[in-house]
This record gives sequence, C-alpha cells and structure tokens, in this order.
Amino acid sequence: MENTSYGSGPGRYADIMLDRWFKRSFKEYGNASRLMLLFLQALIPERRIASLTYTPEESTNQNQDGKSVRVDVECTDENGQRFMVEVQRSEQHDFFDRAVFNSTFAIQRQLREGAERFAFKPVYFIGIMRFSLHPDDKRFLYSYYLKEQETGETMTDDLHYIFLEVGKCSSAPDASLVEKVGYALNHLPSLNGRPAGFDGEIFDLLFSSADLHNFAPDDKIKYLNDMTTERDIRNQIAFAKDKGFEEGREEGFEDGMEKGREKGIEEGRTKKQLDIAGAMLKDEIDIKFISKYTGLSEEQIAALK
Repeated sequence: MENTSYGSGPGRYADIMLDRWFKRSFKEYGNASRLMLLFLQALIPERRIASLTYTPEESTNQNQDGKSVRVDVECTDENGQRFMVEVQRSEQHDFFDRAVFNSTFAIQRQLREGAERFAFKPVYFIGIMRFSLHPDDKRFLYSYYLKEQETGETMTDDLHYIFLEVGKCSSAPDASLVEKVGYALNHLPSLNGRPAGFDGEIFDLLFSSADLHNFAPDDKIKYLNDMTTERDIRNQIAFAKDKGFEEGREEGFEDGMEKGREKGIEEGRTKKQLDIAGAMLKDEIDIKFISKYTGLSEEQIAALK
C-alpha cells in the first residue's frame, strides 16, 4: 500500500484529515454541503439521502461531569436521520467506545425534543481513520449494527457505525467510488493533481476544497501552523519511542527490542507527552486537539494548567 509522504513543505493540496480542515472542506467551503451529501450517498446508498442540514458539533452531557461531546461534522437529512462524521489520524484503542458514547447524544437530543415514546430517527456514526483497527483484514470499510448473536435477528436498524480505514484504500481503476474518496483523503498532501479515473462532481468538489490556492491568506497561515505543530508532535513521539528502544537494549531485557519499544511508547504517553502538551497549552491550542494528538486525557492536560 502506498504511503503518504508529507515532505518538508506544503504541496498543492492540504491534508484535510486534520479536524479543522476536514470541517472546512465538508461544512464551510463553497459547496461543502453538496460534497458531504455526495459522500454520504456513496457511503450509505440504502438510505436515499436527498438533502442535509448541519447541526452544532457540541452537545451537552446531561451527566454531572458536564463534559461536552464534539464530532467534526454532524448533519441531519430531510427525514431526520442523523449523521455524525469524525476523522482520526492517530491510533486510539478506545475509538469504538468513543464512537458509541458520542452516538448516544444524537439519540438523547431527539428524545428531549418532546417525543412521548422511546423512538428516534436513525443515527449513523461515521469514523474516517488513517490508522487501522483491522490490520490483518484487507477490507477498508466496516459496518456495525445491533443484532442477536445466535440468530442474527436485528435489534434495531436505527443505530449504525461505519468505519473507513483510508490507509487501505486504492486508486486502482476498478476501485469503488468510496475507496477512491478514501484514497484521496489519505493522499491529498502528496498529490500534485488528480489520479486517473478520479472524475465526477464529488472529486471536483473534494480537490477544489483542498487546493491551497483556494485558501484565504489567513486560512493558509493557520494550516501551515497546524502542519508544523503536527510534525513537531510526531517527531517528539518518534524520539520517545526510539529512546525507549535503546534503553530496553541497554538494560538487557529479554526480547529487549520489543520491550524497549513498548517502554518507549509508554514514556511517550507520560513524560514526553506531558512536555509536548505543556508547550501546546502555552500556544493556546485547544485541549481537545492536544488530547487527540498526544494520547493524554483532557483531565491530564487540564491539570497542567
């Protein structure tokens, strides 16, 4: 599988797998609502979506902890069906759990709107991931819903989870539309133009929204700053892993290479990541963004203040 190469500077297209820039492409820029509609129609053709209305990204948690819930883009179709779309670049072992947690608020909001019965419109949580939760499976698209384990009887058809692993997507001539969109999302920063066969309205809108020539000057500066922060974080994480690898060998662990790497990962999530988080706080970067790219909890980051 081809890997995305970021190089030392920006190419023609932005990496819209970053939260802010995904939201720009699929909610804010030009015909973003049309792009989101075409994407959802390709991803969930059985729902026959005709139009979309965007909803706020933040929902209020009714529990005592009062935490907000935020996804990158959330929208509702003409029939009241809810679609929550989130991009995730870095591996998270609890991504499924977070998807379930976030999806419950799209249900609760409907029930609080005055419904007398526990009935709600279908909710779809869509995760677009640059990492793989199924590394031994060649498939790139996964769909989950609630059913009885033995008989396969559907418990409800109103709660679905769809996960697109873009790193597995191909640009082959026989690739599906969804696969080509996934490939584009993953490889945009390393492309200088459209691959052959990437034709049609959905790609017109996608490539236009990601073209840095179409960014306002302020947005381009913000994007370049985001990419600098992203590279710094990844470099420091890689340094922490390598350091742990070396220490593991020096201390003579059995299978020192593997254990050293595990130790490096652990250190990367504690000492080094706390340093990174502290520096990002000084730059007034949002806590949710820091948590996403350091692996620290929002509580750990807040404590640094």
